[in-house]
Amino acid sequence: MQKSRITAAIDLGSSKVSTLIGQVMVDPVTFDTSVNIVGASSVESKGVKKGQIVDIEEAVESTIASVEAAERMAGYSLQSAFVSVGGAHIHSQNSHGVVAVSDPDGEINPEDVGRVIEAASAISLPQSREVVHVLPRDYIVDGEAGVKDPIGMSGVRLEVETHIITASTAAMKNLRKAVNEVGVEIEGMVFSGLASGEAVLSRTEKELGCVLVDIGGGTTSIAAFIDGALAYSGVIPVGAKNITNDLAIGLRVSLEAAEKIKLALSNIEKKAKMKEEESDEMDLANLGVPDIKKVSKKTLTEGIIRPRLNEIFTMVRMELERENLAARVPSGVIIAGGGAETVGAADSAKRMLSLPVKIGKPRGVGGLIDDIITPAFATSIGLIHFGAASATKESLTSFSKRLKLPIKGIAGKLIDMVKDLLP
Repeated sequence: MQKSRITAAIDLGSSKVSTLIGQVMVDPVTFDTSVNIVGASSVESKGVKKGQIVDIEEAVESTIASVEAAERMAGYSLQSAFVSVGGAHIHSQNSHGVVAVSDPDGEINPEDVGRVIEAASAISLPQSREVVHVLPRDYIVDGEAGVKDPIGMSGVRLEVETHIITASTAAMKNLRKAVNEVGVEIEGMVFSGLASGEAVLSRTEKELGCVLVDIGGGTTSIAAFIDGALAYSGVIPVGAKNITNDLAIGLRVSLEAAEKIKLALSNIEKKAKMKEEESDEMDLANLGVPDIKKVSKKTLTEGIIRPRLNEIFTMVRMELERENLAARVPSGVIIAGGGAETVGAADSAKRMLSLPVKIGKPRGVGGLIDDIITPAFATSIGLIHFGAASATKESLTSFSKRLKLPIKGIAGKLIDMVKDLLP
């Protein structure tokens, strides 16, 4: 009989707060997991700019509205959730650790792996920063590199290459406070780019080398994967809201009207690909935009939207070149986040990065997914995957404990029987 567990995700972004509640089913024999979404909501974000909380009361109000809407849909009261971390305060670095194996004549055990990761984590950080993730990239056993899991191998010297993601302590405290005030315990905090990668990237893409570009409302997260592991992560303080601002200034309309026009352009592009739309003129009367009746789609896309997209992807290219990663990602660029649906995003990425480009859609979940299998929910669905992995780990741990108990009991009885037979 399959065991089920509820897991949840809260993505507190610059443009929206999304909450997902998923039911994780773990097969007790194979330990395969399946995830069904039972509750989903998305509300306008307030009190968050550029991925950081600037008004904690407004951020709490938005989060409460999002969580309650998801709870009503799921018929379940949230106790804990995985939460995304974003913002320009995110930094990353690679670190190396080395230890001597505790039993040189035996095998490398989980304690040795824990010690070597701890050694790699011992980096100098100012008091204003804290570690969010320590991600092992590659293990080296007695000089042999390329080991993905050293447990059970023989060796005397164990090394590890890790990727460490750090964040501002003040920003993390504000995020924790905002979520805790909603009455939800934080089960884990995950960098938004890492979460999106979990939802939209395949294992093959990560192994070959690829770059995930998650264009959010106020920021753009970058996560570069090489040989199946995260090699670089960073955040650019420019996002899809900047495109909306540009449209508002260029057309002299409100931000609400500019957002409607941006979304309408994306929908028109989808229809144009299906050859349903031919005209260059765009009628704004249906969108409720005053004073302007018709505009040229070409003027909007090439004159206003494209320059901003070019700027975003130029900054991405500069980050990759600075880290010497531009030539090591043959799988190309996968774009996620709400900004991925902006008209011309893929074309702009191809032009500025000179790499294969595709729009990433989240996968690996079932249930109530009609409205959430879009790039905008990549981070939220990635957080649900982290919750599912946590549920699988718990099942494996409890199974191993159960397995050891009867064996220990039988072994003990056998020893007692042998003792009784001895003179």
